[in-house]
Amino acid sequence: MEKITFAVLPTLFGWMGVIASQRGIRRLNLPTASRKTALQNLGPEIIDGVWDPSSFEKLRLKIERYFLGEKVCFDEALDLRKDAKFFQHAWKACASIPRGETKSYAWLAMKSGSPSAVRAAGQAMARNPVCIIIPCHRVIGSNGLLGGFGGGLALKQRMIELELKQ
Repeated sequence: MEKITFAVLPTLFGWMGVIASQRGIRRLNLPTASRKTALQNLGPEIIDGVWDPSSFEKLRLKIERYFLGEKVCFDEALDLRKDAKFFQHAWKACASIPRGETKSYAWLAMKSGSPSAVRAAGQAMARNPVCIIIPCHRVIGSNGLLGGFGGGLALKQRMIELELKQ
C-alpha cells in the first residue's frame, strides 16, 4: 500500500489542506476560513494517511511568500497520474502561464491539443487538484471576465492582483 501523508497549513489567506504520496503532491486545496473545513475538504483519501505537517514546511513557507506578493517557484513533485490525460495536458499548459498574466480557456484548450475542447478545459481547471501550484486562477474567459473559481471570484481576482504587484 502506498504511503499517504497530509496536513493542514495555516496561511495568510486561510487554512489549506495538502495530501502527498511518495511520488509527490496529490492535492493542495484553496484556502478556507477554518482548519476543520480544510481538513474535511481533503476527503476520504486521508483515512489511511499519516498526519505529517513537518513534511510540508517548505511548501508552507513558499505559500506564505506567494501570499505576501513575492515571486515563488513551485517546483514540488506532483502525483497527478490518476487523472485523465486531457486534464494532465491542460494542467501542464496552465502551469506555463507566467505570473502576472492571464490566458483564456480557448487558449488553454488549444495548448492542450484540443482547440474545440473549451468546456473540457474549463472542467480541467475546475478539477485542478493542486491550486496555486497549477495556477488555474490565471485562466479567464475570452471576453475578459473571470469565469468560475472554486474559491470564489473575489479570491480569484485577489490572486491575480497579488501577482501584478511585482
